[in-house]
Amino acid sequence: MTSNLLNSIGLGNMDIAYLFIGLMVLILILFIICIVTLTKQSKLKKRYEAFMLGKDAQSMEKEITDLFSDMNYLKNAVDKNAKEIRHIYKRLETTYQKLGIVKYDAFKQMGGRLSFSLALLDENNDGFILNSVHSSDGCYSYTKEIKDGSCQITLGEEEQQALDIAMRE
Repeated sequence: MTSNLLNSIGLGNMDIAYLFIGLMVLILILFIICIVTLTKQSKLKKRYEAFMLGKDAQSMEKEITDLFSDMNYLKNAVDKNAKEIRHIYKRLETTYQKLGIVKYDAFKQMGGRLSFSLALLDENNDGFILNSVHSSDGCYSYTKEIKDGSCQITLGEEEQQALDIAMRE
């Protein structure tokens, strides 16, 4: 069987069966592509219908507007919390957070280590040392101011130990 059309395009000597097989393969490929496209379109349609379930254009616009206002509220809340946290950290710098205590016998004849030196420091190593000396006559307490980890007044051995313990924290 010869075809004038095939002769005019230069394929007159070709067996027509090869042409039919090629066309069948092409049709099969196009059929598979159509099935894949329809499947994807069906999934997209289901997702769209689930998204739009019970909504019309105006209510969707309101939903989106509400989401933006919620997002702005959350952003403002985060900013407020960040400011409050900075304020708390600033205040924590001046709170006493380092502690050193040394108990000792002020007088060797007394027992029980009733005397003590207590060092309380903030983050900048500013604070005080409270020294309480217990004797048979009574209990005497006094303080010494600490600035940048040192004292203007000479510290006793126990006071220095308490200060060293507090500064290691």
